[in-house]
Amino acid sequence: MREKNNKNSAYCIKKQLDKPGGGGKSSCITFNLLGEEELLVGRKAINERGGGMKNRPAKKKSLGKRISVELKRHWQLYLMLLLPVTYLIIFAYVPMGGAVIAFKDYSIRGGIWGSDWVGLKHFKNFFTTPDFKNLITNTLVLSLYSLIISFPMPILLALAINEMKGRHYKKFVQMITYLPYFISTVVLVGIMQNIFSVRTGLVNNVITLFGGTAVDFMGKSEYFRSLYVWSGVWQGMGYSAVIYIAALASVDTSQTEAALIDGAGRFARVWHVDLPAIMPTIVIQLILAVGSIMSLGFEKVYLMQNPVNMQTSEIISTFVYKRGLVNFQYSYATAVGLFNSVCNLVLIVLANLFSKKVSDTSLW
Repeated sequence: MREKNNKNSAYCIKKQLDKPGGGGKSSCITFNLLGEEELLVGRKAINERGGGMKNRPAKKKSLGKRISVELKRHWQLYLMLLLPVTYLIIFAYVPMGGAVIAFKDYSIRGGIWGSDWVGLKHFKNFFTTPDFKNLITNTLVLSLYSLIISFPMPILLALAINEMKGRHYKKFVQMITYLPYFISTVVLVGIMQNIFSVRTGLVNNVITLFGGTAVDFMGKSEYFRSLYVWSGVWQGMGYSAVIYIAALASVDTSQTEAALIDGAGRFARVWHVDLPAIMPTIVIQLILAVGSIMSLGFEKVYLMQNPVNMQTSEIISTFVYKRGLVNFQYSYATAVGLFNSVCNLVLIVLANLFSKKVSDTSLW
């Protein structure tokens, strides 16, 4: 029970004290309450003395303790990361130490650390070689040609598959376009040689059937780039479209229904609903593609090469292979490969910065 004393702004709490024999007395505990003005004066005094809780600096945990807490809290995730991180360290980062032979005159007898230091000698030799201009031109032209043709094709395929109505027909088309990806590069080049052969090739048989003259497609340099790019489109288009099909599956159906209510046609829905939804995925893929412009794989190019088309087909990767593994010029080949890697790094950084400025999507 509480009774208030207005004069002193005090409260009296009465409590019945029980006794063993029954009955009891009531005791009154009285305490004063501070008024509003008194509270303000007290708070001001505490703040002036620096005794407030707000002014006390929070205790920071040490770095080791924070790491320990984080590991205990998410140990399952870090355990899953252990294997891939170990793989990257052993097979990706440790071998980078061998790039030091680009600045040495490497010999097998002397080893990496026992070989003579020559600085930028191999880089200067590469920049002044007569093949430098031709190598850079062939690599850039072939890469840009492949990027312009190969990059939009999977997007168009994914949009077309997404618009198909029959579920079984959609799966059949997706499977047919996906299967060529599993054909090895050696088999693919063999198929191309059989199809475009001068004597027994299917294409030349059709040409001669209509009175034309057989063409050596695999031998002439002017056909090399088109054969390389379009065969790559046929082989990798279905596989590359998978990521865009997955992105299209997450498109909000309410937007499509709203477009249908507004009377939008199929092309309008694709242009205004589907494409904006997968645009972040397209931008990320484009950044990665630009970053690998200088990294054309040498296997397919090397298998398609011959003395007749060498002027067009010789690129940096095949040049590095021939100089390093065929001619045993390890330091020179490493210098050329290091230059190629630096160019790719610069390209991917510039592409990411450009994407960050024009859109909200970037790698970092």
